[in-house]
Amino acid sequence: MDEVAGAIADPVRREIMEMLHGTRLTAGAVAEHFAISRPAVSRHLRVLRESGLVRDELVGRQRFYVLDTGPLTALTEWLDRFHRPAAWAHHLDALETEVYRTRRERRSGDQDATRENTA
Repeated sequence: MDEVAGAIADPVRREIMEMLHGTRLTAGAVAEHFAISRPAVSRHLRVLRESGLVRDELVGRQRFYVLDTGPLTALTEWLDRFHRPAAWAHHLDALETEVYRTRRERRSGDQDATRENTA
């Protein structure tokens, strides 16, 4: 997970991942989109490949790079823990709902008793 997080920490690598989403490209096609050198793009592709986020496919004499989102699963699951409320938060929400319901029922019962006494 640390290797994946480190790989996506760089904005150039994140942009490369976006470029490869749903398509495959050669290193040259990727490099055309950046104002950095081809060797720098190759280093970024190597980091992505070593983290498992990108794999390369040899087609004839050309090497294509393809996005593999599988390694993001562990990172996504870890991050998701911070988005979902803890189990105790659900229990407190349920308790709050029950308190409001009980208050509403008591007020309703008190109003009915007052109406009966005045009638």
